[in-house]
Amino acid sequence: MGTSKQLEALKQRLVEIRGVLKLDAVRVELGRLELQMSDPDFWSHPDSAKATSQKAAAMKAELESVLEVEMGLQELATTEELMTEDVSLEQERDELLKKMAQALDQLELKTLLSDEHDSGSAIVSLHAGAGGTDAQDWTEMLVRMFSRFIEKQGWTLNVLDESRGEEAGYKSISFEVTGHYAYGYLQSEAGVHRLVRISPFDAEAMRHTAFALVEVIPQLDAVNEASIEISPNDLRIDTYLSSGKGGQSVNTTYSAIRITHIPTNTVVTCQNERSQQQNRETAMRVLKSRLYQRLVKEQKEKIDELKGGHTSAEWGSQIRSYVLHPYKMVKDHRTQEETPHTDKVLDGDVMPFMEAFLRKKQTDRAVDTDLETT
Repeated sequence: MGTSKQLEALKQRLVEIRGVLKLDAVRVELGRLELQMSDPDFWSHPDSAKATSQKAAAMKAELESVLEVEMGLQELATTEELMTEDVSLEQERDELLKKMAQALDQLELKTLLSDEHDSGSAIVSLHAGAGGTDAQDWTEMLVRMFSRFIEKQGWTLNVLDESRGEEAGYKSISFEVTGHYAYGYLQSEAGVHRLVRISPFDAEAMRHTAFALVEVIPQLDAVNEASIEISPNDLRIDTYLSSGKGGQSVNTTYSAIRITHIPTNTVVTCQNERSQQQNRETAMRVLKSRLYQRLVKEQKEKIDELKGGHTSAEWGSQIRSYVLHPYKMVKDHRTQEETPHTDKVLDGDVMPFMEAFLRKKQTDRAVDTDLETT
């Protein structure tokens, strides 16, 4: 393909990206957030203020990245014109062409995050599965992996509730991840993660397999949260002492909250906020997110059953395997994405797996659309 045709193809890709990202709406929302941030009382609620600031910064960065591509394509067009008089610019043109193609690849990835909750924050829960102490230790390894990834994205992590293992790791842990596109990316991690290694807890140094379940739900915005109506009569609210590592009491008041939604038997706990009222508010927010996700899941399952494609999630249906012995390999069983660099993955380098998941999700959706129209 000639350079002029390549340039036109890049311009067309940018037009399509701008349409999907709805940049005009992003500018309007950014203006609203900046007006909100200019209020003298903006920082009187630090947590919500920080979340708003992060969202505004991410939107601004998104708009700037599109502007950089637009300017780069203009520079590429100018360089192409100058080459009629100076062929020495060929290398510069080729490098710029490659750079713009890569920049558009990154922008196109954002177009895969266009579902209702993709741009919002997330609530992540991990539960140790089969494997005893190894499974609890594996759960903590996954928490570390996600923490490193979250840190690299510039997002924030706030632990809501945790239950430590007797010897090591976590029996379970839940945390909020606040950041632009946090749910969009982290949704790819929902499912069973399997670890194969020589157990550090086995005196005979035998190979063990451990499992951990990861759940990811979107953190609802004010509009969706208001749409979930819960009758007080449907709730059982218990208070208990907060506990830290090893079950040691970390305060002397009953500030921890356990809320049970009786009709669905959905249980939410929160103990890491400073007061009982804060724990109650956070737990209610998480409960509404869980009930919303439950409703969405039930609707999807009904549609899948009508299509004949529904399968239930079980411990045996792991999404990804992490093999540390007898060889090193991390493999995603949904996308076939794999790497031998297990240390890098466990240190938070999971973006390639997330990108592969998002691209497969888009491909599967396109196939479903084609089937529905035939």
